[in-house]
Amino acid sequence: MTARSQGYLFILITMCIWGGFTIFSRLNAHWHVSVWDLVAMRFAIASIILLPVLIYKKDFAFLWDPKPIILACIGGLAYCFTVYTAFLHAPAAHAAIFLNGCIPLCTAVAAYFLFKQPFDKHTWLSLVIMISALVLMSYLMLHDQASALGWGDLLLFISAVWWGIFTVLLKQWKLSAWHSTVGVVIWSAIIYLPIYLLFIPKHFHDAAPVHLLIQGLFHGVLVVIVATLTYVAAIERLGAFKTGSIVTLAPFIAALIAVPLLNEPLNAAIACGLVGMAIGALQPWRWFRKDTLATQLAQQKQD
Repeated sequence: MTARSQGYLFILITMCIWGGFTIFSRLNAHWHVSVWDLVAMRFAIASIILLPVLIYKKDFAFLWDPKPIILACIGGLAYCFTVYTAFLHAPAAHAAIFLNGCIPLCTAVAAYFLFKQPFDKHTWLSLVIMISALVLMSYLMLHDQASALGWGDLLLFISAVWWGIFTVLLKQWKLSAWHSTVGVVIWSAIIYLPIYLLFIPKHFHDAAPVHLLIQGLFHGVLVVIVATLTYVAAIERLGAFKTGSIVTLAPFIAALIAVPLLNEPLNAAIACGLVGMAIGALQPWRWFRKDTLATQLAQQKQD
C-alpha cells in the first residue's frame, strides 16, 4: 500500500471516530449516561492504557511542565464538560454548526488575541461565509419557533472556544502528538478523578451496563487514543490542510445520519446553517492548491 493510500485509510478511520463522537455523545441523552460519569470513564480508561506505555518509555519529565496542565484544564476537562452537556440539549445538526463549524473561526480568533497572529485572506472569506450563514439561519428560525436556539447551542459554541484556544496553545508550544495526548489524559485524570470519587454523586445505576461499556471504550480508547494517532499519521502522509479538510466533513455527515437514526429534526434553517458552516470550515476554494506541508517538502527536495 502506498503512502497516499495509507493516508486515506487513516483519514477514513479518523472520520468514522469523529463522526461517531457526535452520534455517541447524542446517545447519552437516550441512554441516560451522566456527564460526570462519562468524563470519569473517558480519562480513567485512557490513563490506564497510556500509563504503562509512559512507564515503559520512561518519559515523565514533560509532565512537570505547566503547559500539559493548562492544556488538560482547557482541552481536557473544560471542553469535555461543556461539549457532553451540550449534546444532552442540542441535536447533532446544531453541533455541526456551532461546534465543528465554529472551531476554525474560534481558532483564528484565539490566535489573534493570544499571539497577535493576523487573519489571512482565507480566514476572512470563511468568516464572511459563516456569519452570512448564521444570519440567514437566524432569520429563518424567527419564523419557526420549533427550531429556536437554546442553552445547548451556547454550550456548543463555548466548546468551540475551548478547543480553539487549546489548538492555538498546542501549536504555539509545539508539543508532540504523544506528549499532548498523554499530558491531557494524565493531568485530567489527576485533577478530576479524586474530586469525582470523593464528592460527585454517581449515576451508573441509571444506565444499562452495556451502554456504559460502549461509551467508556469509545470515548476513552477510540476518541482519545486511536483518533489522535490516525489523524497524525494521515497528516504525515497527505499534509495538514488536505487531512483537516476531509476529516472536518465527518461531523456534518454525522448530522445527516442522525436525522433518521436518532429521529432528529432537519429543516430549511438548519440546512442553510450546515451548508454555510461546512463551506466556511472546509474552504473548498483551497482544495486545488498545494498543501503547505507538501510545498515545503518539495522545496527541501529541490534544495
